[in-house]
Amino acid sequence: MELVRSAMTPAAPLELQGSVAGRRVWRVSCGDVINRERSLTVLVERNQVVLVGPPGETAVLTTGQLGQLRAALREAAEQAER
Repeated sequence: MELVRSAMTPAAPLELQGSVAGRRVWRVSCGDVINRERSLTVLVERNQVVLVGPPGETAVLTTGQLGQLRAALREAAEQAER
């Protein structure tokens, strides 16, 4: 595992944890419509940004989690442009 970034708390920066298949990956915690913990995953595949939601679920984000998702998408977009 190389680089997985996790965004679990609203004020926390995205933290380095590892990687999946050699790709940078960011995980942003969220909930579903009945308040179960879920996560959104952002990764870069070649020069494309991929957003993976909870399988068969709806992702519900707080304003803090939305900020983390925005930061993860920004970092992934920057990486995809390289």
